Amino acid sequence: MADGTLKVGTITNSAGSGNIAIGSGVTLLSNVPAFQVYLSADQTVTDSTHTKIQFDTVTLDTSSNWDSTNYRWLPTVAGKYFIYGQIYATGSTSTIIRGVTQLYKNTTVVALEQEWGSVTSPGTVRSPSFNIIQELNGTSDYIEMTGFIDVSSGTPRLDSDGIQLRTYFGAYKIGA
Repeated sequence: MADGTLKVGTITNSAGSGNIAIGSGVTLLSNVPAFQVYLSADQTVTDSTHTKIQFDTVTLDTSSNWDSTNYRWLPTVAGKYFIYGQIYATGSTSTIIRGVTQLYKNTTVVALEQEWGSVTSPGTVRSPSFNIIQELNGTSDYIEMTGFIDVSSGTPRLDSDGIQLRTYFGAYKIGA
């Protein structure tokens, strides 16, 4: 183990089974805290306006840090986090010109992704997403996500279709 790497297939205690105590000074890396939420019902938004997404279904929240009142996540452990999210911008009888998703750390935009359509031939769906690594302090930092939909006609909405693959948001601590 001269280079600091120990590879072991099986570890047992002296009796051959049971618990093994990990001594002080040993760092165990894991990807927690972590969360993932999604929109389970469509959310109508105002045209060309950044709107906080009201994620209403939690699929993972290892430390109960999801704030379902303010639709934000407040990690309680300092470190680097892999953060991801996507919106599914559509609308009834809408012609979607642009869809934008933004990630906020506190009140500052730290990630922005947008999809454009042609003005003469816009699409009916835009689905911008982001992936970012961000440092969070574990005490006062929080993250939240907004959606922005620009339509030439109709009512814009963040679509759910009742599945977690349309409009979602999540993060997990990485070992860096």
